[in-house]
Amino acid sequence: MKLLVAEDDRALAQFLTRGLEADGHRVRCATDGVEAVAAYCQDSPDLTILDLNLPRKDGEQALAEMRAADAELPVLVLTARQEVETRIRCLDLGADDFMVKPFSLHELRARCRALLRRKREARLTLRVADLELDRMEHTARRAGTPIALTNKEFALLEYLMLRRGECVSRVELLDAVWNMEPAQTTNIVDVYINYLRRKLKDPPPGFLVRTVRGRGYLVPSELELRLPVSASAAIGAPTDLTLPPQS
Repeated sequence: MKLLVAEDDRALAQFLTRGLEADGHRVRCATDGVEAVAAYCQDSPDLTILDLNLPRKDGEQALAEMRAADAELPVLVLTARQEVETRIRCLDLGADDFMVKPFSLHELRARCRALLRRKREARLTLRVADLELDRMEHTARRAGTPIALTNKEFALLEYLMLRRGECVSRVELLDAVWNMEPAQTTNIVDVYINYLRRKLKDPPPGFLVRTVRGRGYLVPSELELRLPVSASAAIGAPTDLTLPPQS
């Protein structure tokens, strides 16, 4: 799941990020209200955790603008403000839940799970052919057989399945899954694609995860699944890498 954390306290933002990433989520942080609204509109996160005391744009104003852009995506307000009037205003503005600092990380994670389960039309289970990805339980199965994936492997496969039928470039995957700048020279995407193919028993050029020559990778649409691999994708990335041991 994609989560947005809008929090100007960098130490707290890092603490939240670690806790949420432990549940397998991809987390983007915003340190002010303007950045938070822009990230909300750009990324359409599955859940936003919003502080109210944000610079440049107050959290309540940011919440109002988020709700004007999309009224469905869950927002949990996390703040040190304890006044009942503040809580009422936030709920009236469209907040789905409200927690007061200091807080329990365990409770926060539980509330996040509850909000994600209730999210309307949420694609909590992704399927391609006999592959099934449960985004809430963070599990994968192929033909009913469990597949043990690391957090990064899961995040990579989840991102490709959410963009099913689209070719996703290595640059986009570096940014979305690893939060790495595209200027950084690395073959980590290709290495992890090979990890996935090995665990999915989907050898190159791949039936479930396909290489598009010179462009990137895709998980095929229903129509493309009926075509030969050579008709919709071609080998263009390294597919015979010597894989380093996984940590």
